[in-house]
Amino acid sequence: MNKMKYKGYLACLAFLSFLTGCDKEFLERPPKDRIVDANYYQTAEQVLASTTPLYNVVWFAYNDKASHGIGDARGGLLYSGSYQAENIRMNTTGITGENGSAWRAFYNVVGQANTAITNINRYAPASVPEGVKQYAIGEGRFMRGLAYSYLVQNWDAVPIIANNETVLTDTTIARNTVESVWEFIIRDIRFAAKVLPNASVATGRLNKWAAEGMLAKMFLTRAGVGQNGTRNQTDLDSAAYYAKRVIDNSGASLMPNYADLFKTANNNNQESLFALQWKYDGDWGTQNSVQAFLAYGSSLTGFGDGWGGDIGASLFALNQYEDLNQDKRRKATYMLPGDNYDYIHEIVDEKIVPLHVRTDNNNQADYRSRASVKKYVVGLPSDNAGKVTQQHTEINTYMLRLADVYLIYAEAVLGNNASTSDALALQYFNAVRARAGLDPKSSITWEDIHRERLVEFAMEGQAWYEFTRLHYYKPQLAYDLLSSQDRGLFWAYPNDKANATSWDLVPQSTAISRTVTVNSGNFFLPLPATELSRAPNLRKAPVPYNFDQK
Repeated sequence: MNKMKYKGYLACLAFLSFLTGCDKEFLERPPKDRIVDANYYQTAEQVLASTTPLYNVVWFAYNDKASHGIGDARGGLLYSGSYQAENIRMNTTGITGENGSAWRAFYNVVGQANTAITNINRYAPASVPEGVKQYAIGEGRFMRGLAYSYLVQNWDAVPIIANNETVLTDTTIARNTVESVWEFIIRDIRFAAKVLPNASVATGRLNKWAAEGMLAKMFLTRAGVGQNGTRNQTDLDSAAYYAKRVIDNSGASLMPNYADLFKTANNNNQESLFALQWKYDGDWGTQNSVQAFLAYGSSLTGFGDGWGGDIGASLFALNQYEDLNQDKRRKATYMLPGDNYDYIHEIVDEKIVPLHVRTDNNNQADYRSRASVKKYVVGLPSDNAGKVTQQHTEINTYMLRLADVYLIYAEAVLGNNASTSDALALQYFNAVRARAGLDPKSSITWEDIHRERLVEFAMEGQAWYEFTRLHYYKPQLAYDLLSSQDRGLFWAYPNDKANATSWDLVPQSTAISRTVTVNSGNFFLPLPATELSRAPNLRKAPVPYNFDQK
């Protein structure tokens, strides 16, 4: 880059920084009818505002229930006898709620991104700095690529829609090949990595390191596409390259205390590379609603929600921890009977008291004998500076954090080897374990990394995608691992009801099998029934995408 261009770029960034310095203004989104108006994109402020919905509302229908219904339940980390049961039993159908809501959410992201990209290119005048235009387009292409990564991993071949003049409801629309979709994803996020600045122009907005970190993850997953037993070395090398750049240059670092990651006061912390940005007091769809569905009772939320009494960790999930008491991640993720928390409270007998997870109800086993969900359950308004109402919190949803990049690097370096003792791979892998309070390893295998990822990111909607990544190059192993998971009912009995340090996890007899059989017939989600009725060509064989089309 020559000096004149470099100075111009810096000036543009300085302008952006000034323009978007107020976080509250960043999260304010313009009315939808203005975003689609050709007259809207006349100033830098309007151009930047056009991409703000990409940080929350368009993802809402996925984040609300489908993120844990698909990302965690299908990945084997949740148990429920009713809520999410179809996903837990790998019996997701074309009319399962989370199936349709996830599909619509991801294509909403695509549609909003396309609108912003197209309208900025068409209507933004020369008076809007070029750097501002490229920044907003980079945001749009990052989000679009990320949405397609979810689409292709859940439904296999899907239609690529690069502009909204070809609408999803077009009855002639066809699916594109998996290889085409992954190439589209890589191109989109690579573009974002090139045009986004090193530093975020406002807290929570994307930067180069978020894009390069996500690019590393995309290369790691694509490395298995079309392979048989091993992964593409070029993609593995690219994954390691971009992960290392993020580690070395982003300035990000691990939060010292794992539990602190999931407090609203620590939104956009030093470990967060990209997270969805929610507002507890915004319009419907701009808030994080997951506490309502995960908290085991209204005593935890202070309102009429807290509908998670029938949901909790699976036995498989708890068995992934080396020690339920020693591993600091467990208590921050799942609440076991006898656990105590000093940073989250509960209403008991009309008094607010520190949370103590009780163990029984008149000696009858019930939800208090389960491993209830803690992660993303942030508690009462008084635990969150008043920023909680019914079905509304503003805890960020992590989409990428540095611990993920550390493990991406370790897995990319491991590659197709049975094990590795590479010094840097071990350094990053063991940093994740050290924070959890676990001993370091001197050599690591794929199984070590896989298990570490399941525990580190439990209840962050990632587990299912660990198996889709594996499925690309070792489908039978993915089926076998999923089929071996214990997804049945169990009770957790603590050694001390007041302050437990160990638990007996006792499977309970039910009429439902403790395991499910996973195979090629139920691995991918079926296309939502409503989409098939609107676009019957989705039933046809996928075709390659024409990257030369405009």
